[in-house]
Amino acid sequence: MNSDFLSPIDEKVFAHTVLQSPNSIGRNIEIHTIQNGVPSLDEVAVAIVGVKEGRNSVNNNGCGEDLSEIRKEFYELFPGKWSLKIADLGNIEAGNKVEDTYYAVADVVSSLVKKNITVVLIGGSQDITYANYRAYDKLDQTINLSVIDNRFDLGTIEEDLSANSYLSKIIMEEPNNLFNYSNLGYQTYFNSQEEINLLQNLYFDTFRLGEVKKLELVEPILRDADIVSIDIGAVRLSDAPGNKNAVPNGFYGEELCAIARYAGISDKVTSFGIYEFNGRYDNNNQTSSLIAQTIWYFIEGVNFRAKDYPYSCKENYQKFSVILEDDDSINFYKSDKSGRWWMEINLISDNKYKRHALIPCAYQDYAQALEQKIPERWYKAQQKLT
Repeated sequence: MNSDFLSPIDEKVFAHTVLQSPNSIGRNIEIHTIQNGVPSLDEVAVAIVGVKEGRNSVNNNGCGEDLSEIRKEFYELFPGKWSLKIADLGNIEAGNKVEDTYYAVADVVSSLVKKNITVVLIGGSQDITYANYRAYDKLDQTINLSVIDNRFDLGTIEEDLSANSYLSKIIMEEPNNLFNYSNLGYQTYFNSQEEINLLQNLYFDTFRLGEVKKLELVEPILRDADIVSIDIGAVRLSDAPGNKNAVPNGFYGEELCAIARYAGISDKVTSFGIYEFNGRYDNNNQTSSLIAQTIWYFIEGVNFRAKDYPYSCKENYQKFSVILEDDDSINFYKSDKSGRWWMEINLISDNKYKRHALIPCAYQDYAQALEQKIPERWYKAQQKLT
């Protein structure tokens, strides 16, 4: 990792930690300061990185300019029963060009993921998700991206990369390492029917806000993600005013925290980003406080990972085979360790897709198969591989 890409946190923020309880998070993590430099990464499990880039935001000028309030709120919190080591590596400053910032983000994230360190990115505009995705180019694997947003941010092919068009660049540009995209919480009136149909035709997973209010649906989706990207505008205005594009409807703050914990528990998630915070519109630090708590819940989830992603040991899974009417079958696996379920898609010959042979699911998917109804996510995965 090129540490030259990282600048220390604001000295006023670090001074603020001295006034906090000795048991607070700010007093118990490694922090990049002017005096101490970049922390050692030895034994670090979670690394926090700010990205002060918002030039490609849309109608949210000022996002990413100052992340200090988020850090203050986070440092004041108390850790849970965590056994992992956390480091705040400081900020990636905006480069001379936006592309320079993207390059720095990709370099830092790639280096950390290679060291088995889970990355938390605090943005900045959501087009940083594109740079986060590009960090995986050298890892020789296909990627599952899950986004919490009320819009798909597809834009058009002709548009320049921005917070409203980054997804089309991820889908279309080479190298194309995207296996699956999931959107949680889109609101239909913000997305054209053409966009909705396109994503359905690509066999991607899209869930309207009303659907994912049943949060048990969210866990299997996030369990299969490598990258999780959150637009804070997906939270309703009353809970998160610190975003110029905030709208009346959306997730409640506590729902976002539950989603973040599900993301943290996932054994596959290696990077997690929260974007589009704009302190100019934040009332009484409400949004910065919510983002701090969201990060807290994500780390809580990481700490309690079951590490049962198949197959750590086949003896730890119960196998259930369901014979379908056409003499095909679906194999389901249940972890004795966590009680979570997976379903197996047909044998994959291409090594590039081996890691997608088992798809997270819920007991309801198994029950549905018993009724001779093929689970939708199993069908979509099969279609992508044929």
